[in-house]
Amino acid sequence: MTMSATASSPRFRAFISYSHQDQLWAQWLHKTLESYRVPRKLVGQTTAAGVIPDRLAPIFRDRDELPSATDLNRKVNEALGDSANLIVVCSPRSAASRWVNEEVLAFKRLGRADRIFCLIVDGEPNATDLAGHAAEECFAPALRFEIGPDGQPTQQRTEPIAADARTGKDGKANAKLKLIAGMLDVGFDALKQRELHRRNRRMAAITALAVVVMLITTTLAITAIVARGDAERRQKQAEELVNFMLGDLNDKLAEVHRLDILQVVDDKAMAYFASLPTKDVTDAALAQRVTALEKIGGVRFDQGQAPAALEAYTAASTLAAELAQRAPGDMTRKAAYADSLKWVGQAYWFRGDLDDALQKFQAASVILQEVVAANPDDGEAAFKLAAARNNAGRVLESRGDFAATAKEYEAVLKIREELSARDPTDARSRSYLGDAYNNLGKLALSQGQIDKAVANYRADQRIKAELAAADVKNNDAQESLLLSNAILGRALGICGEIDAAIRYTAAAVSSAKSLMAFDLTYTDWQEYVGLYSQQLGGLLRQRGRLSEAAAADVEAVRVLSELVTKDATRAEWHQELAQSQIESARLRSAQGDVTSAESLVGKALDILKSAHTKDANNRSLTLLLTQAHVVAGQTAAARDDQAAARNNWIEARNAIAAMAQTGDDPNFLAAWTTTLLLLEEREVAMPLVSKLGAMGYRTSDFSALLAAKNVEYPFNGEVGRRVAESLQ
Repeated sequence: MTMSATASSPRFRAFISYSHQDQLWAQWLHKTLESYRVPRKLVGQTTAAGVIPDRLAPIFRDRDELPSATDLNRKVNEALGDSANLIVVCSPRSAASRWVNEEVLAFKRLGRADRIFCLIVDGEPNATDLAGHAAEECFAPALRFEIGPDGQPTQQRTEPIAADARTGKDGKANAKLKLIAGMLDVGFDALKQRELHRRNRRMAAITALAVVVMLITTTLAITAIVARGDAERRQKQAEELVNFMLGDLNDKLAEVHRLDILQVVDDKAMAYFASLPTKDVTDAALAQRVTALEKIGGVRFDQGQAPAALEAYTAASTLAAELAQRAPGDMTRKAAYADSLKWVGQAYWFRGDLDDALQKFQAASVILQEVVAANPDDGEAAFKLAAARNNAGRVLESRGDFAATAKEYEAVLKIREELSARDPTDARSRSYLGDAYNNLGKLALSQGQIDKAVANYRADQRIKAELAAADVKNNDAQESLLLSNAILGRALGICGEIDAAIRYTAAAVSSAKSLMAFDLTYTDWQEYVGLYSQQLGGLLRQRGRLSEAAAADVEAVRVLSELVTKDATRAEWHQELAQSQIESARLRSAQGDVTSAESLVGKALDILKSAHTKDANNRSLTLLLTQAHVVAGQTAAARDDQAAARNNWIEARNAIAAMAQTGDDPNFLAAWTTTLLLLEEREVAMPLVSKLGAMGYRTSDFSALLAAKNVEYPFNGEVGRRVAESLQ
């Protein structure tokens, strides 16, 4: 990357690099730096960093500066070139982020390694140097190693300049000053002393002001009922003061860390709004209250106070409803009311109140449908409508109401198809369209509609492939395609399209390995290599390609074992390791190595039994446990221990029976049917065999079991034909 033409006079004072999981830290840093006023005695002095300005703005943070950029990589590279400093928000999340690492490398390649500053918010610096602590590392690899003349990282270690915002370390206030001192190239102690004097003066003034404002507001609220004319005047004064309290005063209190007074200010504002009538109030004043209450809700939500956030959002929604009622034909007001309902629904959702969340999402959908009908060209309203209906579908799906879920998901698909058709070059709309197909595919599979599931998964995969091909350097697009390929491959495997299933799964594994090579620290990509290598191994084994299957199985067990060693607290990694051990045991049995098979499935059972004891209602965990007992029984039967075999198969049947009878997921039905056939319970099994045949379920393992048990299989060839058509 070449240096920007404006490098001698950078447009941005600093570029903030962060993982979006640390978004709140980045927002705080961005705001606190841009609002900082340099002490007057320092302004105008010349240091190695240049002439000291009175303000540090502007600071670049991509989410604020580029909300609709179509070429994000180019824009980010330009912003890096136009930035005097790079500040990295350091945590285990950013250490694992390939984008943070890439931004650090890009800035170093500009020859500005000495202008990189770190803000530690979580984790430990250089934790990878300590055995068993790699997951705690907070420095991205590019921060820990120098780059060579070719612009690539070397093995030469370097120690980044860092401020530590953690409690017990520098703390937020001192960390901020350390960063500013580094940016200005002035002494930290000198800056801190000047800031301390100024802060003490400001704190006294702000605290006094807060108390005065609260007293005035309370007085105005009480005396506002004296006379109508006087009340209107006093109410207007109170509204202006409350808006100041929620705006500038809140910001200033947060700046001097007076969260106790900030909480009182917000509580006082809530009490004031609760005391006011909604009738005989101007529209402008009412809209002002809605905005203020939603701001309180957002602050409280960020503070983790979900009940308080719900209270504020509900109050805002009530006022937004009043505004909409005053002007029934005003679509902007209706959309604002729907948006307020969405926030209430989100608050209920995060509290676990799904019934109330559904009611709010559905109410928002009804209003937004009216808005879209009145303004068909309003793409943003249509986008919000799709989101509201999608949220409603999620709630319905979690409740098992699949018919109602399908209605919502199909409506979402239609909206997103229309939005994508308006601008086929809009990657966001196209990606959301793919997600809509994926939702329908997952829903269809849970209802036993395998051909419909494959058709929807294939539609999603086509879109993700198109987006990935259009931006080959976009790792997010490549990852989305990877997941779509793996999901499609898994669905094809259960309907007998083994060669196609191998092709798509192999593509997923290849992509995961390429991404992992790009950033060896990113555990999601390592997980994909392990999980989908296991999937590929099973498909290859069923196709009779045993040596290739063995290589895939070894890779899966190795990668997932390494992940479990890195972080033993991640339950999903343990389950995925057990899944890979089960598949490897199947292969060893096919190769006649019963001893190795028993060892592998025994390890899997140890993991799954322990996990199932803690989470007996977990469907995917129950399915894995059933499969492990089936394989354990088969290995016992292979060494002629019929009693052990039967005990394992009974365990498997008892584990899966209840869940298999809830819904029509073919994976659960097939697992239950397998246990019944192994236990010679043919009378119960035969209706299930017919049902699976009608669905189009046809794995090689299941077909082999039916043949061994002399069971005729009425496979639905029409389903196979429709699946084949989807692949064309």
